[in-house]
Amino acid sequence: MSYVLLSHLYYKDKKEYKALYEQRISSESTTVLPVKIGEYNAFYCLCPEVHNLSLQIMQLDKRIQEIRKELPDAALVQFANKCLIDEIKLTNDIEGVYSTRKELAAVLNAVDSEAKKKRFYGLLNKYRMLFSDNEFPLNTSTDIREIYNDLVLKEVAEDCADNVPDGEIFRKDMAEVTTPTQKVIHHGAYPETKIIQLMEQALNILNKKEIPILIRIPIFHYLFGYIHPFYDGNGRTSRFISSYLLSKEFEFLIGFRLSYTIKENIKKYYDAFEECNNKLNMGDLTPFVIMFLNIIVESFGNLYDALEKRNNLLEKYSHIIESNNNMSTELKCFAFILTQAALFSNEGITKKQLGSELDISPSTVDKRLAKLRTMDLLIEEKGKPSKYLIDLNKLS
Repeated sequence: MSYVLLSHLYYKDKKEYKALYEQRISSESTTVLPVKIGEYNAFYCLCPEVHNLSLQIMQLDKRIQEIRKELPDAALVQFANKCLIDEIKLTNDIEGVYSTRKELAAVLNAVDSEAKKKRFYGLLNKYRMLFSDNEFPLNTSTDIREIYNDLVLKEVAEDCADNVPDGEIFRKDMAEVTTPTQKVIHHGAYPETKIIQLMEQALNILNKKEIPILIRIPIFHYLFGYIHPFYDGNGRTSRFISSYLLSKEFEFLIGFRLSYTIKENIKKYYDAFEECNNKLNMGDLTPFVIMFLNIIVESFGNLYDALEKRNNLLEKYSHIIESNNNMSTELKCFAFILTQAALFSNEGITKKQLGSELDISPSTVDKRLAKLRTMDLLIEEKGKPSKYLIDLNKLS
């Protein structure tokens, strides 16, 4: 049975509406939160939908970790880089910020001294933390501002200097939350003292270990949108924080899939915000939790399908390479790395990466590339640096 929205019931039967609210707010399966949505205390219910979706996430996470163990390290790194670029592209798209995969790949591949000067460096660099064991604090409003500074401040300032935070930590004036079509769906908290108070309450909830992590992440995501602490960059910041938290708790690659799934379900995403902002909903955040958990389930499912498909193809092409009598053992290993690049990467692999992966000299890399070129099996993407991958159509 799907979860009944209080605001929908209000127009059908006001008596039943009040009774259902009282039943929910007093239920043993309900947790009342120390933060208000409008005039009502926020709360969530551990209803069957929440329980079942949480179970699906746990099961999918286990399946993804199992298939990940079958993949070569090089393939995993290439796929992670591909997903990273896609995630940045899509989180920008949601906010109407223009970027291209080629532009983002150039930043990702640039050396640090050059990359720091490029647009979106902060966003890419912050998301790269999902690869590592590095952690950062999420305890105070200042922590949120520091994440924002690293993540999007440079781009916000370049796009419109008036949108740079002008308060002690956040914004000091009023701000509206709008959809991509500029429909106003919410007015953010105001003044800044209220923003800071609500953010501290939201962070306390995020760090409350008694609440399951799969409840804390959606609730904090909602509260961040409700508070809307910045003039611009709120969506990118909250999606990054959710991605970071998911990557630390589950398979790290899931952190690179969230924006894609949100973009695919953008109407449901905004509708859930609007529903929980509605005063007739009386502070019930369960609809947002259900929507967000559905997005996580879809993200996990898409990730598993993508890895399974590539893993099956990698096995197929591995057998084809092994049975090729025109290749030496060394060239087969070389071709296998380029096959991984074709299946798991957006753009191929550089000579430097090939040499590092196989522990061979630049001259040996050139010789093996030349051999595959004469066999008409090589695809070359000219650039600085050039990228290479195997031609799967000709390999098969």
